[in-house]
Amino acid sequence: MKNNKSQYFTVKRIIDIALSSIFLLIAIPFFIIIPFLIKIDSQGKVFIIQKRIGFKGKEFYIYKFRTMKKYVDLYKISPTNNFDSRITKFGRFLRRTSLDEIPQLYNVLKGEMSLVGPRPEMPFIVLKYSNNEKKRLSVKPGLTGLWQIKARKDIPLYKNLDYDFEYINNQSVLFDLKILLKTIPALIKGKN
Repeated sequence: MKNNKSQYFTVKRIIDIALSSIFLLIAIPFFIIIPFLIKIDSQGKVFIIQKRIGFKGKEFYIYKFRTMKKYVDLYKISPTNNFDSRITKFGRFLRRTSLDEIPQLYNVLKGEMSLVGPRPEMPFIVLKYSNNEKKRLSVKPGLTGLWQIKARKDIPLYKNLDYDFEYINNQSVLFDLKILLKTIPALIKGKN
């Protein structure tokens, strides 16, 4: 059983490195165009670098294109819809299409994240985790997961834990690939 788990994590890491490398190459034009449009739309930095909690409670810094106004505190509960006044005009588009998440492919390449897994949370939220909620930290956080393709988006991520537990309890290469494939139509529809 342990050997199967070990094989799964090895294959998962190989897939993460291969696909994130390919996606980063494909995304090169986005790294040119998106910063330009962010600067035209609003004042502030192009990227945000935010502390998150990952595998086994380890802190790391997540990279994103900035979607919110310059003055916004990075460590508040994230918006649950695109009508939040903190979001810039272009930021609404980036969030709807999830293009703001592209820089996290670098986090995947570094091994801090995986392509599939629970979304990484901010430290102030993890500090309030119950023992049950801490199970989310037993796997690497991901760019996408069941929450992104199945859950209600009007409820904050930290309240949609059942999807994370379903993923954690049923991890496999096939399940990961299925989630990745289902993410594509969700992105096209702007399901976030």
